[in-house]
Amino acid sequence: MAWFLLFLAGLFEIGWAIGLKYTDGFTRPMPTILTLISMVVSIVLLGLAVKTLPMGTAYAVWTGIGTVGTVLLGIWLLGDPATLVRLVCIGMIVAGIAGLKLAA
Repeated sequence: MAWFLLFLAGLFEIGWAIGLKYTDGFTRPMPTILTLISMVVSIVLLGLAVKTLPMGTAYAVWTGIGTVGTVLLGIWLLGDPATLVRLVCIGMIVAGIAGLKLAA
């Protein structure tokens, strides 16, 4: 259950990271509210997950999910560059997340 909560926390981290772009510097009310809600939900879920998971592992996996998801959505939604180097680096982050999951 803790891993599932951590996965959800990572998804909400992606939501708030991408949401920051749509807040337009926190000047647009609805995107700002949704971004702030995503921030709170992400942190609460992370807090629940670390009750049973090692803190270092949970935090690294949480940020890894957020990083990979944000980069991929940035490419897909925002037109960020999808260079070979970026994609290889994303693959290394995914490998690190998998390694931490296996080691926990």
